[in-house]
Amino acid sequence: MSVIRLPVAMALLGALAAAPALAQDASAPAATSTPAPARAELPANVRVFEVPDGSRPHDVAPAPDGKVWYTGQRRGVLGILDPESGAVREVPLGEGSAPHGVIQGPDGAAWITDGGQNAIVRYDPGSDEVKVWPLPAEFPDSNLNTAAFDGEGVLWFTGQTGVYGRFDPRSEEMRVWRDPEGRGPYGIAATPSGEVYYVSLAGSHLARIDRDSGAATIIEPPTPEQGARRVWADSAGNLWISEWNGGKLTRYTPSTGEWKSWRPDGERPRVYAVYVDDRDIVWVSDFGSNSVLSFDPASERWTRYPGSGESAQVRQILGRPGWVYLPESGLDRIMVVRTDTRS
Repeated sequence: MSVIRLPVAMALLGALAAAPALAQDASAPAATSTPAPARAELPANVRVFEVPDGSRPHDVAPAPDGKVWYTGQRRGVLGILDPESGAVREVPLGEGSAPHGVIQGPDGAAWITDGGQNAIVRYDPGSDEVKVWPLPAEFPDSNLNTAAFDGEGVLWFTGQTGVYGRFDPRSEEMRVWRDPEGRGPYGIAATPSGEVYYVSLAGSHLARIDRDSGAATIIEPPTPEQGARRVWADSAGNLWISEWNGGKLTRYTPSTGEWKSWRPDGERPRVYAVYVDDRDIVWVSDFGSNSVLSFDPASERWTRYPGSGESAQVRQILGRPGWVYLPESGLDRIMVVRTDTRS
């Protein structure tokens, strides 16, 4: 595998430091995946696809051409699933890679938070090129988690050891800060207006980032030690938060400061992932019931989608208009739900 070293500018809390970006040849053979046998109770608008054994698909994102990207955390790859043909291809991301999050950037590329390489990674679907930008040496083993682009095309990211940061793809400048309360930054999201918020799993708080200074303002949810794990914004700018410890779906309205929570049915809900689709329907995964649920805020009604097998472990949810993607990390499968069922 050839490696090309490119210049990159990094800033550590305002101080500039030089570091390399690695460009790698990302070719990998294609495999074919056929839909896994679905449980009889799965709705007709659901299909399930196998991915290579041991991939442990952690996060998913829509690719520009209708395919689905996923992070194969255990195999150090970016997976590419074609839901039309069932074909799967996996792209190696580099030595020691253990990718966590993936999103589609404004440039149409896959942007990946890679905990194994302690780096931000970009995959170009046109050329198959992979570029790697390591975090500054002062922030080793940051346990990178998720990322989001703000309204100006800047990438913001979190690390569970207690950090959050930004990377500007145009200047290749990176800055990293420490969470005011320490360990825990996990989910991160941008609102329609481009503002950026993240949640802390260990710190049980929401934080708003000042995009100019990088300062994080802590916003305390009303439930203590709720374990805020992921966050997503709806079309009105409300923030939806999954409470891992609290077992609830919670909404925060920044304009009023109002909080409201809903608890899924079940003996002991464990709400992990959260996503808001193009209809403003909220999706969550519940490890307690081994299912994914959609929630209609207008009617306050839940619809349940059981896992395709035991211990499906859906850790993140994303989609595109008309479709929702559910990575079943515990089963090496990806569930695809069609939300627009009109013929």
